[in-house]
Amino acid sequence: MLYFARWKVGAILAVIVAGIIYMLPTVLPPSVFASLPKWVPHKTINLGLDLRGGSHLLLEVDTRAVVRERLNAVVDDTRTALREDFIGYTGLAVGADNVVRLSIRDPAQVAAAVKKIEALSTPIQSGAFGIAQPDISVEVSGAELSVRLSEAAATQRATNAVQQSIEVVRRRIDETGTAEPSIQRQGTGRILVQLPGVDDPDRIKRLLGRTAKLTFQMVDNDTSLADALAGRLPPGSEIVPAENEVNLDGTPVRYVLKSRAVITGEMLVDAHPTTDGRTGQPVVSMRFDPTGSRRFGETTSANVGKRFAIVLDGKVISAPVIQEPILGGTGQISGNFTISSANDLSVLLRAGALPAPLVVLEERTVGPGLGADSVRAGAIASIIGFVGMVAYMFATYGPFAVFANIALLVNIVLIFAILSALQATLTLPGIAGIVLTMGMAVDANVLINERVREEIAAGRTVLSSLEAGYKRALTTIIDSNLTAFITGVILYLLGTGLVRGFALTLCVGIVTSMFTAVTFSRWMTSMWVMRARPQTLIV
Repeated sequence: MLYFARWKVGAILAVIVAGIIYMLPTVLPPSVFASLPKWVPHKTINLGLDLRGGSHLLLEVDTRAVVRERLNAVVDDTRTALREDFIGYTGLAVGADNVVRLSIRDPAQVAAAVKKIEALSTPIQSGAFGIAQPDISVEVSGAELSVRLSEAAATQRATNAVQQSIEVVRRRIDETGTAEPSIQRQGTGRILVQLPGVDDPDRIKRLLGRTAKLTFQMVDNDTSLADALAGRLPPGSEIVPAENEVNLDGTPVRYVLKSRAVITGEMLVDAHPTTDGRTGQPVVSMRFDPTGSRRFGETTSANVGKRFAIVLDGKVISAPVIQEPILGGTGQISGNFTISSANDLSVLLRAGALPAPLVVLEERTVGPGLGADSVRAGAIASIIGFVGMVAYMFATYGPFAVFANIALLVNIVLIFAILSALQATLTLPGIAGIVLTMGMAVDANVLINERVREEIAAGRTVLSSLEAGYKRALTTIIDSNLTAFITGVILYLLGTGLVRGFALTLCVGIVTSMFTAVTFSRWMTSMWVMRARPQTLIV
């Protein structure tokens, strides 16, 4: 147990040297860190929200909007399909209970209508074997038809909406240049966003709160607003308010638009802020993909002199008159923008639209001053814990505790080295995990020293006592650390946010304490025994 081959000694020293090198960028001042050679790793530990300051947002995806959107599409498709076969109907609309209802005028055409509506379904994979099933079902009661979205389809759409929302949120935050953001799914329909070091949380909240669903729709020139408000709104048209235009009485300007979107935001490939060459006002320049370019060119060519509305999140931000065909696949959005708002809109368009609105459930901002206080308090607690354990070991085991205390110091170095190599985020609970593993590392040495005491009391020799002490304590040390490590892994896999920070440092600390307590301290003990060759031990 106390014999170490040369390659083992080399491996132990290599691990310690590597630990020191990886730890340096984290503990050195920034000026010294910048002057380090290129071969030195430059990865550092990231400070979490509670230590660095920043914003904490808990968002909820409004999955009901996704279901409603699918049902609205069913209404539009049903209207088109029934008109193609000259099937008369009345009352086609989505009810408050998310059921599409309509009445067929001619009872003889009910079967044909059901067949046309069922053909509009989108197959979904459901069940244990992934069998394709229609996402809608049609119920018949005389001439009354009810179209429902299946539970499996609603669940699948909600799940996809949450996953897509996480990706869109990540892209939007990345576009702002925020460093080390933490974006995690929490529960079934919530997203936890933590942004360390963010100094303008309101802007981030505005960017994340907008759905950014962009559509290009033609203005209905055949229907006046007065007729539409009087109930004479033709099928396929809708009333949409303007975002920044108001009437003399302060009410928002409203437009009558064709419901069908000619171009959607999914056809955009780029958007960036610029200025209008004629007016000098900030605008958003955009570029379409081939499909969008073709549709944009065809629409502007066929509607010269007519108004073309640009709708963002259900509000008209611009409704210019088409002066000439635009065939280059590019365009611009104008609408009383400032430089900041034009940049924010560009970020939203580049990142893509959210599949459903996000609702802010919780908002918390941690100031840099509070974060600095937390760092200071955590450092003080760690130092007090370290000094207390060193003093306890010396008071209990005398000179023999030197090896345990050196191993404890190396353990701390290795913890910071691994966290730096992983570029982990250190939180206040993470500091608590480090302090806890310091105690666990000392606990392993206590077990070893107590075992050695027992062997000495039994009359064994020095070498035999040390051999037996390390050998018999090893099983107990492995068992206790293994159970704690499994607990830490479960906390990391099932926990969120600060819990995962604690679990990470706990698991890393357990691994390093096993190395320092079982291997490194044993090597130091063997070196001392071979050099000093003591006849008695005071443990």
